[in-house]
Formats: sequence, C-alpha cells, structure tokens
Amino acid sequence: MISINIPGFKESQLHFLVLDFNGTLAVDGKIFNGVEKKLNELADYLEIHVITADTFGNVEAHLKNVTCKHTIIGESEQDSQKLDFIVQLGTDNVVAIGNGRNDALMLKHAALGIGLIQKEGASAETLLSSDVVCNNILDVLELLTNPLRLKATLRK
Repeated sequence: MISINIPGFKESQLHFLVLDFNGTLAVDGKIFNGVEKKLNELADYLEIHVITADTFGNVEAHLKNVTCKHTIIGESEQDSQKLDFIVQLGTDNVVAIGNGRNDALMLKHAALGIGLIQKEGASAETLLSSDVVCNNILDVLELLTNPLRLKATLRK
C-alpha cells in the first residue's frame, strides 16, 4: 500500500496499480527498458494489473518476469471495460496510468490518474482526465515510490 495525503487534493490508501500496455509500458509492442525492474519494485507495495487489448499479441511474453496480473479486453468499448475493471477493485484504492483515449474514464475515476505523453503521444481527452501528466513511464513509477513529489505537484 502507498499512502498519499495531499492538502487540497485528497488522502488515499492506494492498493492497486492499473496500467495500459501499449503507449504506457511499451511502444510498438516492445516494453521500455527498465520497466520490468521498476514494476517488480512497486509490486512490494501495490498489486499490479496491466489491462490491454494486446494489439501486438505479445503482452504475456513481455510480462512473464513481472509480478503482475494482465487482462486482455475486447475491441469494443474499451474505455468502459477499463472503467469497470477499476470499479471492481474499488476506485478509491487505484492509481491508473495510460495515454490513450480508451484510458480517459479509468484515469478520471481512479483515486490518482496519471497521463503519459511518450512516443505514441496522448489523447487530449486523457490528459484532461488526469491528475498528473508525465512524459516517461520510469518517471511515473518513481513518483509512486516518492509520494512527496506527488504532494509538490498536486497540493493547492
């Protein structure tokens, strides 16, 4: 669990990390260097879930050495499927990370929604639904292990 207490924002006990795969952890179906190690470090504090349409059909192979669960969703209404997923976990306990338009609802309703602008870019709708926006997944994963950085960004 990761506790965040941010004046003027919220106080949360985060138990789950929910991430998209392509555009978030990977580009063109290939996981970014250093991501496996950082996710495994975070797995000591958060239950990690990767939710994806698995566009390139290789998410299982890329995550075989990561302590996480992965869920492959269907092609239609992906935004609703991702939202339903975090609702089942309990939105007040979820930090969600993504870049695509299909991540916007998930980020908006999570206790902490983090948008990413990497090589694929990011949907404007998703950025507006995010509490924080970063330009590198490794920076995001470090934010979660250094909650004072989040406090500096989000406090009023």
